[in-house]
Amino acid sequence: MELNDMAGNPLTVPEPIAACARHLAEQEADPLAAFIYDLDALETHIQWLRSHLPDGVDLFYAIKANSEPAVLRTLAPWVDGFDVSSGGEIQKLLQHDITQPFVFSGPGKLDSDFRLALEAGVEQIHLESHVEIQRLNAIAAETGRRQRVLIRVNPTLPDALSTKLAMAGQPTPFGLDERQLTDAVIQVDESEYLELCGFHVHAMSHQTDVYRHLGLLDGLLDKWPIWRALAEEPAKVTQLNVGGGMGVNYQGIDQFDWPTLCWHLARRLAWLPEPPRIRFEPGRFITAYCGYYVMQIIDLKHNHGEDFAVCRGGTHHFRLPAAQSHSHPVVHLPKHACEGEARPLTVVGQLCTPKDVLARGVPMVNPQRGDLLVLPMAGAYGYNISHADFLCHPRPIQQFIRPGAHRVNDTLALEAV
Repeated sequence: MELNDMAGNPLTVPEPIAACARHLAEQEADPLAAFIYDLDALETHIQWLRSHLPDGVDLFYAIKANSEPAVLRTLAPWVDGFDVSSGGEIQKLLQHDITQPFVFSGPGKLDSDFRLALEAGVEQIHLESHVEIQRLNAIAAETGRRQRVLIRVNPTLPDALSTKLAMAGQPTPFGLDERQLTDAVIQVDESEYLELCGFHVHAMSHQTDVYRHLGLLDGLLDKWPIWRALAEEPAKVTQLNVGGGMGVNYQGIDQFDWPTLCWHLARRLAWLPEPPRIRFEPGRFITAYCGYYVMQIIDLKHNHGEDFAVCRGGTHHFRLPAAQSHSHPVVHLPKHACEGEARPLTVVGQLCTPKDVLARGVPMVNPQRGDLLVLPMAGAYGYNISHADFLCHPRPIQQFIRPGAHRVNDTLALEAV
């Protein structure tokens, strides 16, 4: 299977990743399970994303995709801020001296989360319900200062804009029904300690079709002047946060066309008489390509007509394939040169469940115990959404590398967590 990265280059295992994987395997007494993150590649990718960003558009990073400190530190100079969705994520920024602006979004916020966000100087809070409006106003009153807020809207959307993982346009726990928006704007305007500065819509996730995404953005920009006019002081309402949702194609060649989206958005904003300041908050789209999950083959077996590679690790480390219901790409790194015809194998982990499957039909030439398997595009929604304590297996190694840095005795310099 041929895959491409965001820039259209064939997706393979770079030699620094392969070298790091082999180095780690040599150091371990047991077979290897590890995540390797290429921070140079992450930095190059975020610079590429920014290079296409139009004027009047901000790029925040949703840290729910991957909140490892090394990832946050690498992104910090290149993003306009961070999106957090819990008190724990706020603490993660504070603990690691991440000083860029942050916004607080997501349903089910606790009073303690609101207080922590206010104490930490949150830039904006995205409010999901009438109850949250009331609660935040009361908590902000304790500080004696007004807090800037956005109202999260669940708008009416055409069926053509539905996606694999929809957050809006249908009944969901996210945001306020667009039919309730007038009342919500009035409620915020009447709240002494809240200041409405815009609206937030995160309608879809894992959207790989740029033209469907453009349809969403065009629809939101059509709604913008109508929503803005609901406010008591429309001139203060300047922000339209359109979330993230740009997807990663784990199983094919074509990737989301970011340059086209940015080009179209620049033209559309130029046509509007009073355009909003747009804010993107992607997560997966930023970090997916920098990560690799490495498994070492423990056992090879034939069962009811199917060949299996049983590997160290599994979906308790890398839950993404099971969560996305897809067969993840796998690259075979044999210990020794292999010859012969490839045969398809199903790649599984160590768990006592038939759902511990990471890939099916992976072609391998003469696989052996001890060979390494590398799963690329593992930098987002992999380890951080996984049930790592299931069966009490050891947690995977997490290794962060900068291939452009110096080498020591011909071994890639490594930065451990």
